[in-house]
Amino acid sequence: MGVPKKKRSKSRQRSRQSQQKLSSPSIGYCPQCKVPVLSHFACPECGYYKGKQAVIIQTKKEKEKKKEKG
Repeated sequence: MGVPKKKRSKSRQRSRQSQQKLSSPSIGYCPQCKVPVLSHFACPECGYYKGKQAVIIQTKKEKEKKKEKG
């Protein structure tokens, strides 16, 4: 089993651990509807990704109509 040869001081340990932190997700804005969107994800409001329609978004009314039919 590995054993450290010398004791690490608190300052050395803390300065090393200071780099281990979470970064906040990068947020951009949809060019179509100007809603905040995570990078590399389709817009949840309009369904566009890189200027193309990637996902068809249904409104609440359309979802209710679909439930009534089916």
